[in-house]
Amino acid sequence: MYKLFSVKIKSRLPLVGRHIQNMTSLAHANPVEAAIRKKLTAALGPSFIEISNESHMHNVPKGSETHFKVIVVSDKFVDQPLIKRHRMVNDLLQNELQTGVHALSIVL
Repeated sequence: MYKLFSVKIKSRLPLVGRHIQNMTSLAHANPVEAAIRKKLTAALGPSFIEISNESHMHNVPKGSETHFKVIVVSDKFVDQPLIKRHRMVNDLLQNELQTGVHALSIVL
């Protein structure tokens, strides 16, 4: 039988402060992922965004940022065919795709 438990987490930072702190540390630890998130968020104003670094599932050095999966929900995609949605994302991430991102899985 499973036991349910709760954990209390105390923080001196308010929720917004923690979010900013997490984004700042993300940018330093994972600069490519942070750049992808920044570009997609700024251009698409998504209601949902998830970016997963899947590099660890491939034959690349530990800590690489070469394989990503992005899931994006945005009003900008309404009435757009799937190919146009994908082109929008590929155009936004053109620099990353030319300078180190080897694979990009896109779910829109």
